[in-house]
Amino acid sequence: MTTVAECETRRTPRPRADALRNRERIVAAAREILVESGPDVPLDEIARRAGVGNATLYRHFPDRAALVLEVVLCVMARTADQAERAAAEEADVFVALSRFVHAAADERIGALCPLLSGSFDGELPQLRAERERLETAVEDLMEKARAAGRLRTDVAVGDLMVALSQLTRPLPGTGCLNIDRFTHRHLQLFLDGLEAPARSVLPGAAATLEDLRHSR
Repeated sequence: MTTVAECETRRTPRPRADALRNRERIVAAAREILVESGPDVPLDEIARRAGVGNATLYRHFPDRAALVLEVVLCVMARTADQAERAAAEEADVFVALSRFVHAAADERIGALCPLLSGSFDGELPQLRAERERLETAVEDLMEKARAAGRLRTDVAVGDLMVALSQLTRPLPGTGCLNIDRFTHRHLQLFLDGLEAPARSVLPGAAATLEDLRHSR
């Protein structure tokens, strides 16, 4: 699984060990608190949870956009790792797809949606590379399941990503506290609906990744 440290070494020269640990703590804390509270959480709260001073946070990340981008990149990388690992380790292609979906939920992939609507450029080279790697890995899982007759033929990768995003995104307000305890239950209900043979005819057309990009 890709760690925060590994995410960093792909893109920058390796810093000192103590600086690397601080950076990793900051990104891990940011990932947790951005999921809980959204992209506008105060940066000093992230520093407090990471156990570092504000100066240390700003030394690694000069502004909010830089920190949010790093969180998005690392979540994408870790989720792509999960897809690739499931494909390599599971003999049953639908089991591999299901394993990935549940693992992606644990990575809180749905929390990326409000983060991606932030101020940074969605076509940054490193962001595009991680997005394409993730999309390729998920498309490969679905294509193998479809070819084996285990996945219904009237769904596309966009359908999976929409459902995964919606079912793993924290709900607004405080009326549904601890909603996370239902996430895997509801994902399994969704996965049962994906398995072939289909039990119904779906209305409309399958959602593609291109459809999702145009809807942003």
